[in-house]
Amino acid sequence: MRVLQRYITSEIVRSVAFALAAFLALFAFFELMGQLESVGRNGYQLQSAVLYVVMGLPGNVYELMPIAVLIGTIYALAQFAASSEFTIMRVSSMSTRMTAMALAKIGVGFAIFTILFGELVAPKATEWGEKFKLQAQGASLSQFRSGLWAKDVIKDNGLDGKVIGTRFLNIQRILSDGRLEGVKIYELDQDFHLSDMIVAAYGDYQGNHVWQLSDAQQTTFIVDRKASAITSPIATSKVKTRSFVSEVTPEILSVLFADPDRMSAYDLRAYTKHLEANNQRTDRYEIAFWKKVVYPLSIFVMMALALPFAYLHFRAGGVSLKIFTGIMIGVSFQLINNLFSHLGLLNTWPAFVTAALPSTLFMLMALVALRWVERR
Repeated sequence: MRVLQRYITSEIVRSVAFALAAFLALFAFFELMGQLESVGRNGYQLQSAVLYVVMGLPGNVYELMPIAVLIGTIYALAQFAASSEFTIMRVSSMSTRMTAMALAKIGVGFAIFTILFGELVAPKATEWGEKFKLQAQGASLSQFRSGLWAKDVIKDNGLDGKVIGTRFLNIQRILSDGRLEGVKIYELDQDFHLSDMIVAAYGDYQGNHVWQLSDAQQTTFIVDRKASAITSPIATSKVKTRSFVSEVTPEILSVLFADPDRMSAYDLRAYTKHLEANNQRTDRYEIAFWKKVVYPLSIFVMMALALPFAYLHFRAGGVSLKIFTGIMIGVSFQLINNLFSHLGLLNTWPAFVTAALPSTLFMLMALVALRWVERR
């Protein structure tokens, strides 16, 4: 059985690698065609576009892995069936359960590969690609006309201790090197009275949740709590540099511009906790987090869907027909997976159910198909 396991593994891995390479080449071509519109503008050259597309390939590897596994497995099993090798395996007492276990062992390796790309490689490569494109174009990030907005809480001991207020940050632009430009900070007390307003030309992250503002002007409002009104005088001071501690970090700011599906599960969980601490909606990021958790398991679903194809025999065009069917199934899985994400967000379904339902439906489909071919 070990020899047979190695033989099946080598054939499936080779087929999956070929299918993945073909899909990556296709997606890279389309992505490059989309980047050609920006070539020649603001110093953005063709070689920069090519590098940007290359940096986005790890993200494509993560997204395309289940489809590549499905098509590669179908191709390998179809070849076994066409050459009667699979028939010989079955005659040699290799049951359906044993075949499923052999595929599951191969799927473990593909699942680990998918997790590594989804958690380590793809998020960093995507981040570097976006920064590289901004540097090549000499551009900066800004989410709204009024700039970028973020919120956190003020604690009496920096990051620990009792909550004594709320802080709103308004940032006009985030430069490609991570520096903040045009910073406005509004600090409110526990009764939501404006206590301080800070305006600074630049903001630089010093590490350990510490920001340093340059060319800052602070206006302090003295509030009469009984009258709920501002009393005079209003104190204004200018300082060359000023530091403050905030839960908002460059990683959290970068999340505001990132596609949740391209983020790591660790970053999604950290940002979800930040939103929960500030009483903000977390639905979109919770769904993206659970999709990250469930997505590697879709590798086993795809291999289960591929197994029934080994039992199907066609007189002509067998392999090509099976591969075409596999492509349709893979594309349908991706479309339904994305569709359920939007439906779950609109209908406020539980995040885990929204993420797990497509894989569950396709696994049931695989079990029904396998039972049908066994009966035949």
